[in-house]
Amino acid sequence: MKKNTTSRKEREYLYHRKEILQTALKLFSERGFHNVSMHEIAKESEFAVGTLYKFFKNKEDLYRALVFEKADEFHSALINAIKIRGDETVKIRACIEAKIHVFMNNLDYVRLYFTETRGASFNIKAGLDAELKKSYSEYLNKLSDVFKTGIRKKKFRKLDPYLLAVAIDGMTNAFLMEYLDHPEKYTFDAELVMDIFFSQIYS
Repeated sequence: MKKNTTSRKEREYLYHRKEILQTALKLFSERGFHNVSMHEIAKESEFAVGTLYKFFKNKEDLYRALVFEKADEFHSALINAIKIRGDETVKIRACIEAKIHVFMNNLDYVRLYFTETRGASFNIKAGLDAELKKSYSEYLNKLSDVFKTGIRKKKFRKLDPYLLAVAIDGMTNAFLMEYLDHPEKYTFDAELVMDIFFSQIYS
């Protein structure tokens, strides 16, 4: 049996860091990034404000850490979905289901990211776009490979596989954003996206 090599001090550090990030996410999503101070995050998380600065240089640094950690979580879920056993349709459905799952379980983060990052100052956005685009591009390329295989097998029509990946991901995003704006009006699942999308591309 493999022993846990993480020291008690390291475990405490990671636990406290996670607590701070969770508190910051709650406050940011409720009141907006610009309306929350480091002092308020410290008070809510029951740490001295000086302790927060041992973890993060400033509020922008904390925000970046929050975005990157959640983005990594989303990215891992989507990449793992592509790796499941099954044919191309099964893999694509798994990707959509994974995206819906992580979205629904992280509504505070999604609201924060889409409301704040779009209108954020340069200082907050600096360093985010390039890294996030790199991860997103990797996911789209892997999804494109799934479509490419399906086209080669003559399962799908001969269309640009990368654009197919962009299209189905964009459709899923559009449905998710509509749900975010009108949760009482719309419910949907992977099957709805599959029905609409694949009725146009099956060979």
